[in-house]
Amino acid sequence: MSAPERIPARGVTTVEPADALLLARGELTVRGRIGDASNAALYCTVAHDGREAACVYKPVAGERPLWDFPDGTLAQREVAAYEVSAATGWGLIPPTVLRDGPYGEGMCQLWIEVSPEAELLALVDAEEPEPGWRAIGFAEVGEGRTALLVHADDDRLRRLAVLDAVINNADRKGGHLLPTADGRLYGIDHGVTFNTENKLRTLLWGWAGEPLTDEAHTVLKDLRGALEPSGALTTTLAPLITPAELDATRARVDALLATGKHPEPSGEWPAIPWPPV
Repeated sequence: MSAPERIPARGVTTVEPADALLLARGELTVRGRIGDASNAALYCTVAHDGREAACVYKPVAGERPLWDFPDGTLAQREVAAYEVSAATGWGLIPPTVLRDGPYGEGMCQLWIEVSPEAELLALVDAEEPEPGWRAIGFAEVGEGRTALLVHADDDRLRRLAVLDAVINNADRKGGHLLPTADGRLYGIDHGVTFNTENKLRTLLWGWAGEPLTDEAHTVLKDLRGALEPSGALTTTLAPLITPAELDATRARVDALLATGKHPEPSGEWPAIPWPPV
């Protein structure tokens, strides 16, 4: 599939945030290609009824097949992840819809303006993290040296860690974290989620094995109700992921509620994505 001129991977837009209705109904105009995406990802604008916003459009036609994700499409799983995020009430994933576009059906997601001052990840020359930070693990930094990789001890990241455990996110990298100037945090790139096997791979291991917050417990209980066979979220997810993937999602929520703890690395799958950023 051909695409227009390349543009930088993540830019800044001054357009006001738009909701899923604008993304779904608006006229989609491709402006360029996002340079560092592993699958086709296009920078676009979407306009409807006097409103306009920047967005990302990822057509299914530009997806590369994945042997361990044989069912459905990346685009469907991106939308499914958004729907689960919306059901939690945390709003951790930008508005995302499945729609037709210039290159066929694909995922369309609101473009997020990132605050470059926000610091969520760091490499430090220490054995333990400083207050306000959580350890991820040691990383090779060249010439036989290692450094401690840490992430912020941040409630927004902790919520995202819970969401990732629910959707079984196999690729939570640092570059997928988008903090904004108004203090919000969004996660993006959820094409490798909802697998029936445990594939949780993330940088957000700082709370591994620790008790879930009361807030998270309440959210998970509500989420489990919405995932009942006749639940609203089940109805929404059914066209997007398989019945087996829905069952596995329910099982993951049940396991979180049963243990009352953040999950720990299983040892059966690389715990940290590579490259981490």
